[in-house]
Amino acid sequence: MKTVFLDSDLADRAALFHRLAEHLDFPPHAADNLDALWDVLRTDVAGPFQIVWRDHVAARAALGFDFEKIAALMQRLAEERRDFIFTLA
Repeated sequence: MKTVFLDSDLADRAALFHRLAEHLDFPPHAADNLDALWDVLRTDVAGPFQIVWRDHVAARAALGFDFEKIAALMQRLAEERRDFIFTLA
């Protein structure tokens, strides 16, 4: 299973998207917005895979409301895809 670790060193949403795109081989057409992130993770990324967000308390402080939106998206994706796991560590 492919695992992507997200850490508190991701200072903004663009850095987070870059990390995910780099490790999950996003297609070239993937844009830097939540709708595109949802579409790519739902249909373009082959499973099984997991995303582990380490030190999510610091990440929440750094990203603010973006953290909440992205975490909710990941949790929703985990409910929809049986081959995806999302963990806040």
